[in-house]
Amino acid sequence: MCGIIGYIGDRKACDVIVKGLKRLEYRGYDSAGVVTGNGETLDVRKGAGRIDELTEKLGFLEMEGNRGIGHTRWATHGVPNDINAHPQKDCTGRIVLVHNGIIENFAELKEELLKKGHVFRSDTDTEVIAHLIEEELKGSEDFEEALRKALNKLRGSFALAIVYADEPDKLYVVRNESPLVLGVGDGEMFAASDVPAFLEYTNKAVFLDDGEYAILTKNSYVVKRIDTGEVVEKPVHEISWTLEMAEKAGYPHFMLKEIYEQPRALKDAIHGNREIIKGVAEEIANYDRIIFVAMGTSYHAALVGKYLFQRLAKKVPIVEEASEFRYEFEDLIDDKTLVIAITQSGETADTLAAMKLAKRKGAKVLGIVNVVGSMATRIADLTLYTHAGPEIGVAATKTYTTQLTVLTMLAIELAKVLGTASEDYLKKLENELMKVPELVELALKHDNAIRELADVLKDKRDFFYIGRGISVPTALEGALKLKEISYIHAEGLSAGELKHGPLALLEDGVPVVAINPSGKVFDKMVSNIEEAKARGAMIISLSDREELSRVSDVLIKMPRVDELLSPIVYVVPLQLLAYHLAVLRGNDPDKPRNLAKSVTVE
Repeated sequence: MCGIIGYIGDRKACDVIVKGLKRLEYRGYDSAGVVTGNGETLDVRKGAGRIDELTEKLGFLEMEGNRGIGHTRWATHGVPNDINAHPQKDCTGRIVLVHNGIIENFAELKEELLKKGHVFRSDTDTEVIAHLIEEELKGSEDFEEALRKALNKLRGSFALAIVYADEPDKLYVVRNESPLVLGVGDGEMFAASDVPAFLEYTNKAVFLDDGEYAILTKNSYVVKRIDTGEVVEKPVHEISWTLEMAEKAGYPHFMLKEIYEQPRALKDAIHGNREIIKGVAEEIANYDRIIFVAMGTSYHAALVGKYLFQRLAKKVPIVEEASEFRYEFEDLIDDKTLVIAITQSGETADTLAAMKLAKRKGAKVLGIVNVVGSMATRIADLTLYTHAGPEIGVAATKTYTTQLTVLTMLAIELAKVLGTASEDYLKKLENELMKVPELVELALKHDNAIRELADVLKDKRDFFYIGRGISVPTALEGALKLKEISYIHAEGLSAGELKHGPLALLEDGVPVVAINPSGKVFDKMVSNIEEAKARGAMIISLSDREELSRVSDVLIKMPRVDELLSPIVYVVPLQLLAYHLAVLRGNDPDKPRNLAKSVTVE
């Protein structure tokens, strides 16, 4: 949530910053601002609204200077308005900064600063940081020392970018439980919340860890510990994906582009893990207490993982939302526990906190992550990458199906190591998995028909998504996608639960989306569909079985696939349905209201 971009070099800073902010829009925001300046004069412009509007209204591209920082804000303290937008500054206006995260002790710090005569202009926790640095600077002429003293008084999560008027050749950045990455250019340096912000200029990245700050000049950088001030040597990572991969490539929205990228992404996930998956399976095979932790769409992937582990490896994992895990499992974790953390960004605050707790308790932690170098990959003992490439749309699509692919590969390898499934069946399943990208391409051919269906459904107020067994998480994910971007109320549930309450909500014309691939619960699902049909529901079925047309108003005919692989294929039409409904209702599917791509606060 929120986005930071910083630049120091020979280019016009405002050009780099505005482009960077545009590439961070997917993180969600309600206001934005920029500060630039080479010498003692700092030009601060900010306001509530969209970047394009503010650029024209405030003249972001007219700002002078070769050093600057920009910010997109998602309000956590103080309502979204011009005053609360970032950058924020101290009493003198010489210390200007932007901040992502939440300062937990800001109220007590603010009270102390007010007593010392500081005057606050905003309601934000961010402004407290600027005044705190100002206060520490009164006892020292060394800005870095004052900054470090101030940082050590903060409690909470924060990524910061700071400019100090008296040091025009430096840019300061800080990371603690909120993502920040450096970009290393030729005679220029960048800092940002995410790599796409500076990928046009360099593919060399340095990922800061929690408790670190960096001092940037146009030709150098140094990273130090907040607590001790000791220099930390950091590796430089070369980013393998290109800026073009992060652009729309002719699609009207990133979400649609990313839906259509799934066949390629699935191939990359398979080939990218083929060599290492066996070693990971061997390392985790002896753990019987297995806990999946995740949030949002990644949580639905974890639910699929549970079914895969049960059916193939004969393991019975627990699946827990990361936000709840910390409070319920602390006394249940030890060195005999395996925690599998699934996070697209590798920066989800609740998931990182769960991983850290697991590590403290001695558990083995396996991360399933998309973003190379992210915090989750540095906490985890083992990491499997999903290789989905950059995903800009807020609603997860290709990162979800690649998570499912990696989980399937892991469950198959576990079953091989443990001897819990027949070799013939596992070989057959592996061969089918190799063909899944082609099956997803077939599923995408329903796009036009789904667009026409969406036109019929666009004014509906409620949807129900149902499935059984391994299709229940697909129902949950389909409902989540619809809620996220179309703003239509939707519930996903096990079809067996219909008669235990939800049937009371069904009436003429209410859409019920039924996920029913061939498998051991197919006939049971038909009975549940008939129950809904008898109440007047409009039945939209996804199945490879033609006979389902008898009880369906609409049948989306799916390719035949093993039931255990069906979640990867069957979610694709649900992604398309959500997308088209959002567009037809006048929504921007890439930037749904009140949501952010990476939730970096708890």
